[in-house]
Amino acid sequence: MLKQSLHQRLQQKLSPQQIQLMKLIQLPTQAFEQKVTQEIEENPALDSGKENNDEFENDVEDNYDDPGTETIDTEINIDDYLSDDETPSYKLQSNNYSIDDEDNQIPYSAGKTFNQFLTDQLNTCTLTDQEYQIADFLVGSIDGNGYLRRSVEDIVDDLAFSQNVYTTTEEIERILKKIQLLDPPGVGARNLNECLLIQLHQKKETPERKLAIDILNNSFDHFVKKHYSKILNKLNITKEELKDVISEIEKLNPKPGSSFSGGNSNIEQIVPDFTVKINEGNLDLTLNARNAPELHISRDYNNMLKGYAESKDKSKSQKDAVMFIKQKLDAAKWFIDAIKQRQQTLLLTMNAIMHHQEKYFLTGDERNLRPMVLKDIADKIDMDISTISRVANSKYVDTPYGTKLLKEFFSESMKNEKGEDISTREIKKILEIVIDEEDKKRPLTDEKLSIILKEKGYLIARRTVAKYREQLDIPVARLRKEIL
Repeated sequence: MLKQSLHQRLQQKLSPQQIQLMKLIQLPTQAFEQKVTQEIEENPALDSGKENNDEFENDVEDNYDDPGTETIDTEINIDDYLSDDETPSYKLQSNNYSIDDEDNQIPYSAGKTFNQFLTDQLNTCTLTDQEYQIADFLVGSIDGNGYLRRSVEDIVDDLAFSQNVYTTTEEIERILKKIQLLDPPGVGARNLNECLLIQLHQKKETPERKLAIDILNNSFDHFVKKHYSKILNKLNITKEELKDVISEIEKLNPKPGSSFSGGNSNIEQIVPDFTVKINEGNLDLTLNARNAPELHISRDYNNMLKGYAESKDKSKSQKDAVMFIKQKLDAAKWFIDAIKQRQQTLLLTMNAIMHHQEKYFLTGDERNLRPMVLKDIADKIDMDISTISRVANSKYVDTPYGTKLLKEFFSESMKNEKGEDISTREIKKILEIVIDEEDKKRPLTDEKLSIILKEKGYLIARRTVAKYREQLDIPVARLRKEIL
């Protein structure tokens, strides 16, 4: 049986303005600048002080003088929008420039992409029409590192279906050999072994290079796994000869495509959101708001409201126009206020982080990083953890030791032998130092690294050492071995 009933309950919901404020807080400087520009374009009541909206004002004044409209009353309180006492000037404008900021733009040079660079070289080769089509297709299949990752059989099928070009694997292999003669050396290889061999074959032959080719052809797996003793026994060579081969191979480029610098892709520019400087032993924090324009309420819109307030007859079209103005003014005032709240929240959060990690910012030694999680900062400034997370998201800080991602300062804690809380970042730094100082002829295993760290007061297991080593992108002991 269906029943209808009425229930009352209290719920907390974020207003649309609060949601948009949270989104503003989350944006890094560059994205925030784009948002400000977009808002100015969409809301004519918001002015950056660079343009006058005379045309819009004239249109509205023409509507005021329309004699055919019906006179009606309105409930809009114009004084709320015109009174200087009710709306202080600091709420109507926001200046995001710092004293030393400049409106600089980063120029980007135009150039060719990597694939265009290879295609241009094809034009210097003697090829038939079909061969050129195949070669052009192969060049288009080469990735940014310079490798052809697809199998020859797949390329034969794709040429037939997409280009209506019927060929054989033998012809593909023959044309691929010509592509592998293009610059940069090693381009068009299908794996690392082939890439290194192409580069060695293009160099002048020497005993070391000839031996390197032999090792790559016959003992590549032993070489990449650093099973040097097996190579020595198999080829009956000395350690000195193997060292010369390793030195020769280390000069080669395993990613030939990455060496190409003529592309026109824009290099990502990191714009720090904060700057921390050391001034006479004290930390100085500033918020970077470069290129954010000075925002204020459009003077034209205020004039429109004054004209409406002075008008004796209030027509329907005038009321509609004023309602539109009211909505735009409300949005503009909120946006200016939201920018101020964003600035205050960012500064407050970063100030708490800076003082929590004061020892690091004064010394630059990562071993001085204290354990810090989002809740630590949230409790200090009495804000929600989600707000701290949004501030730390994709934000950078310019320090005397380089530009750092804000998230790097957050880390979990572990107990040392004295029962003190220490940062996992500190342990990783110690682990890096121990591995850097190890005997490369006999690299330390994870078990031995765990023992050494325990001797230093860091009680962590072998599995934890392995996890931290992988996070630091450090290979296992066998792959760190060198012939000295």
